[in-house]
Amino acid sequence: MTKPWILVLLASVLIMVIGAVLLGSNLGKVIKTGIENFGPKMTQTTVTVNSVDLSPTSGSGSIRGLVIGNPAPYQEPFALRLSEVTLAIDPSSILSDKIVIKSLKIINPEITLEGGLSDNNLKKLLANVDAFSDLADPKAGASEKGDSTTQKKLQVDEFLLSGAKVAVKLNILGLGEVRPTLTLPDIRLAQLGTGPEGITPVSLTRQIIGEIVAKTTSAISAQVGAMGKGGLDKAAKALKGATEGLKDIFKKK
Repeated sequence: MTKPWILVLLASVLIMVIGAVLLGSNLGKVIKTGIENFGPKMTQTTVTVNSVDLSPTSGSGSIRGLVIGNPAPYQEPFALRLSEVTLAIDPSSILSDKIVIKSLKIINPEITLEGGLSDNNLKKLLANVDAFSDLADPKAGASEKGDSTTQKKLQVDEFLLSGAKVAVKLNILGLGEVRPTLTLPDIRLAQLGTGPEGITPVSLTRQIIGEIVAKTTSAISAQVGAMGKGGLDKAAKALKGATEGLKDIFKKK
């Protein structure tokens, strides 16, 4: 006669196998739903994803068609559009307190910088992220107002953003609307959140956007120099003002 504990053991193993199969087949959908639910809370904009594929065994995956909309009142269709994000995660960390991302790569993203010198869509987007971060920060005494997802620990060993195109749409006094399209140099970050505290999704988002704006500022500065050499002094001075105005956009309050 089979002992009861053997039946319990077999049932437990069967449940774990079924759970692993279901997790593997639905993990992408779970992550997609999480991004689309959590993203708008953090950015106060629309956030949509076409698809997410992630293997729980190898840890490799991709996020396709991630679009972060423009914050009000800006009219361009999006602030950031990422055709594909590839990532490699340490499989053993997926269900742990800190998820270890071995590599995170964003190739050929599209970015829109819209508005004026003192106010623009990226500055507004960052203000929204900061406000959400303050609500979710336990040190601020308001963690219950935030989302527990923001406190999930992450570690990113390697980050790469390559081939970014920035559509700059600024209204500058004395020059009117300026609409250059810039190609940013590669952005590389490493060893983020390696300490015991890790890095939260909000902090990671802020650091990446800050790097994007820094590179955008440098690219605009280069255009200023080219316009100055061409004798367009008025336009060059106006764009220089735009560059100076952008430098402080992503400084923390």
